[in-house]
Amino acid sequence: MDRKGIIFTNNGFVHSSTVHYPYEERGLQFGDGIYEVVRVYQGKCYLLEEHIDRLFRSANAISLVLPFSKKELMEHFITLLQLNSFTDDGIIYVQITRGSAKRNHIFPKVEPNFYAYVDHYPRPVDFISHGISVITYPDIRWQYCYIKSLNLLPNVLAKQEAAEQQCFDAIFHRDEIITESSAANVFIVKDQSLYTHPATEQILHGCVRNRVLTLARNAQINVIETTFTRKDLLDADEVFLTSSGIEVMPVIQIDGKTVGSGTPGAVSRKLQKLYEQDAQLVTLQGGIS
Repeated sequence: MDRKGIIFTNNGFVHSSTVHYPYEERGLQFGDGIYEVVRVYQGKCYLLEEHIDRLFRSANAISLVLPFSKKELMEHFITLLQLNSFTDDGIIYVQITRGSAKRNHIFPKVEPNFYAYVDHYPRPVDFISHGISVITYPDIRWQYCYIKSLNLLPNVLAKQEAAEQQCFDAIFHRDEIITESSAANVFIVKDQSLYTHPATEQILHGCVRNRVLTLARNAQINVIETTFTRKDLLDADEVFLTSSGIEVMPVIQIDGKTVGSGTPGAVSRKLQKLYEQDAQLVTLQGGIS
């Protein structure tokens, strides 16, 4: 099954081929909407409630009234997986906009548009096992990055720049302060302590980020939520990114400079194992030492 199967929309569960958006649509014309991505492992949602909570926080932040309750949406997602007979690793993507109306900056009095689909998304095992290279990039985004909005052009430009430099991702810095990457949260390890940017308006409050912090604290790893600089990033013993798609992803090179020994570090490996246990996953191919 792929994303051409059954999707969840304003009209219920329908085949994707029957869905057509009008050209005067707030998400298309203004980016006036929000989205969420839920990780699916072997047909089961991971951190589902956390993702739904964040979706509602994003909606509240832009005064968007959702046409269902949290409980109803969770049930709809489970039904979506069942209708598609989805038992693989993948994602559920949901997008909700303010609706369709004649183009005007002022909020229209219309019902929101929404859709959700399930798609295959294999675990990036090779990258998780061996680590990735990244670049740093100026953070030119707006001030409300905690809202998971559709306005992702700066992220797209940063990710494209990374790709053109044969790197996996771009890590943002705002006046030399590291915020996050184009599609993930950023952690560094220095002298066995774990550092990450605090959950302010300038970063997305990642569901995997929050779970990793809990796992680290439970494992007696010293956790410090504070700002740190690009220099701190480059001087770190270990660096890793977290998101639903990439899990705990070690960074082994930044702007051409090797991180630590050039291989995923001990703290990163430990948190990878704890994440796998939490999500009840099979250990990475080849194992983690």
